[in-house]
Amino acid sequence: MLCSMIFVLQLTSATYSKAQKTENETLNLTSASYVLMEGSTGKLLCEKNKDKELMPASITKIMTLLLIFEELDKGKIKMSDTVTVSEYAASMGGSQVYLESGETQTVEDMIKCITIASANDACVAMSEYIAGTEEEFVNRMNQRAKELGMEHTKFMNCCGLDDTLTEGQHYSTAYDIALMSRELIVKHKEIQKYTTTWMDEITHVTKKGESAFGLTNTNKLVRTYQGITGLKTGSTSKAKYCLSATANRNGMDLIAVVMAAPMPLTRFVEAAKLLDYGFANCTVYQDENKDFVEQSITVKKGTKEKVGVEAEKPFSYIFTNGENHDKIEKKVQWKEQVEAPIKKGEKIGEIIYNYEGEKLGVVDLLASEDISRAGYINYLKKVLGQYFIVENT
Repeated sequence: MLCSMIFVLQLTSATYSKAQKTENETLNLTSASYVLMEGSTGKLLCEKNKDKELMPASITKIMTLLLIFEELDKGKIKMSDTVTVSEYAASMGGSQVYLESGETQTVEDMIKCITIASANDACVAMSEYIAGTEEEFVNRMNQRAKELGMEHTKFMNCCGLDDTLTEGQHYSTAYDIALMSRELIVKHKEIQKYTTTWMDEITHVTKKGESAFGLTNTNKLVRTYQGITGLKTGSTSKAKYCLSATANRNGMDLIAVVMAAPMPLTRFVEAAKLLDYGFANCTVYQDENKDFVEQSITVKKGTKEKVGVEAEKPFSYIFTNGENHDKIEKKVQWKEQVEAPIKKGEKIGEIIYNYEGEKLGVVDLLASEDISRAGYINYLKKVLGQYFIVENT
């Protein structure tokens, strides 16, 4: 069975280790752990201690936001829904927007509070709104982490507070954080509306009356880095200073994760260095395969003579050495015989991508409709139709 996933060229482990050493020396970063990942392919461009388990602080909220946006996609919640703040949610310390017990805010305003101000109280309120309790929401976070292949992650809460936690209870890695960041920023681009906002405000409506509360983005790169799209900061005395920074230039998404930076400013400087390195050294070849939208191929023994074709997915490939995209060869291969019955989504061919004789990847070509097998009546109608056409000419 041929794989239709996006392919990336793999370096041998020896070559990769040598390249990593060179990159680490060039970048000269002081954070305990970091990774740089390309978004469309998930290819790791450089890393240091990528699987080192560390406390992630508020970077935890990336998973919370991912679950929120997935609930929005499913239609289970809406941006305009009203969320009531519980006494427990209002009691959260650390970074907060000072929500009061019984106060209500819309889902959209809660998202603003989480993405811009990193509000723990809003985070817990949303977890309770979606799952009933924070505990159940955290179970869903851990389940989603497993689904994404986050093998070195365990969440104990939805916001990253670690005052009462010890090492080994609530942890993640730079690589795992890049995985969930990629899932959020690539599949839910609407979040950029909030993660790129520098300043906003919400209105508190309580027994004391109405009052405006200003929100200022904790991610300083929002104001300074070209192409920034997000994403999330985190800091506690135990986690030190963390950042998952995402940016897009020329159609390429990069994700830079920095963990346990020694100083607040260091995480921004080092994340920017990683992003600069990626944009300077990498290009992405993308093919949407739109040339198959109107295509069809002949079907044998079917109720229709032709079946429509569609590519399973776009194709992306990341180059790191200034390769010429014009040298990519795209070859289409069909099944030797396409015969009914055919089910929609059935593989009937494939697109093979090569670069200077080396195979880059494959995308499956699928039937875009069901075609039933022709029976006696179908053949009779066809013969009669041809007969009457001849008689009328």
